[in-house]
Amino acid sequence: MPTAGRVLDHPARADIRLESVLHALSDPARLQVVRFLAELPPGEEVACSAIDLAVTKSTTTHHFRVLREAGLISQVYRGTAKMTALRRADLGALFPGLLDAVLTADAAQRHRSAARQDG
Repeated sequence: MPTAGRVLDHPARADIRLESVLHALSDPARLQVVRFLAELPPGEEVACSAIDLAVTKSTTTHHFRVLREAGLISQVYRGTAKMTALRRADLGALFPGLLDAVLTADAAQRHRSAARQDG
């Protein structure tokens, strides 16, 4: 059970707003986090430190907070580690196909960018 002061706020499923989700996904670092989590088996959690972002620790903390407050991820403390999981079921129920469409578009964009750099 989490200790007092270590419980993180998350929006209830019904309170997740499309504009907040889209805003959170508009940042490349946050999209990288979602992409990483989407590649995990459903429901699997990872420590925040497992996701390597090329930004400072305080900026990383900010990105995770934006994702959590938008309803894209859930975070819980397990001992001293903050564990993170994608809220795929909630997002799929509220916005069917959105997450997969965003991830597919992101992959296509990264492929185009890599092709331009190669050629």
